[in-house]
Amino acid sequence: MHTAKAPFSSPNAGHPVLERGGFALNSLTHHSFPAPTQHWSGRIWARTGCTYANNRFTCATGDCGGRIECNGAGGKPPATLAQFSLHHGHNAALSSYGVSLVDGYNVGMTITPHEGRGVCPVVGCRADLLASCPEPLKLKSHAGHVVGCKSACEAFNTDEFCCRNHYNSPQTCRASHYSQFFKHSCPATFTYAHDSPSLMHDCSSPRELKVIFCH
Repeated sequence: MHTAKAPFSSPNAGHPVLERGGFALNSLTHHSFPAPTQHWSGRIWARTGCTYANNRFTCATGDCGGRIECNGAGGKPPATLAQFSLHHGHNAALSSYGVSLVDGYNVGMTITPHEGRGVCPVVGCRADLLASCPEPLKLKSHAGHVVGCKSACEAFNTDEFCCRNHYNSPQTCRASHYSQFFKHSCPATFTYAHDSPSLMHDCSSPRELKVIFCH
């Protein structure tokens, strides 16, 4: 049985870490928890290929320093990211959400809002990009299996692909043929650092935001 370890990070100071930052999630199971009642921003992702040995919890993708509970630390790419900004806007009624492949891809993922007002689409990436990942972007296990699909930034570490220095603006940070690979299969996801802000969707007062990992 495949087991995913679902961690959380809260990149903004003062925002609480949910569920201690990580938990086990077996295939065909779910885990529910209450969202913060105040403004909160953070990420959710899956870790895959995880083992525990010598007091270290190590994962092939999404690893956060050898711990089960990430406690606010980010995951090592490649990892598909669910991004949230909850309780903001007028009367703190808006919850924004989106799926990002800027850090690469390790599992399919969708976000489904329930009972919200306004335009609240299901977004994400259901495609199996491990099967079609370009050779230079493949992350392989010791056994030679493809376990992740890196971003061009992770694979080549250039200013242009990473949108750094001269390229760190919407005018100079452009889609590459590698980010277009992700966009072609998963058009409703962020695929490079300055991708369209419209890919974050605002939903008013949703009762639930459901993240589904497809693996």
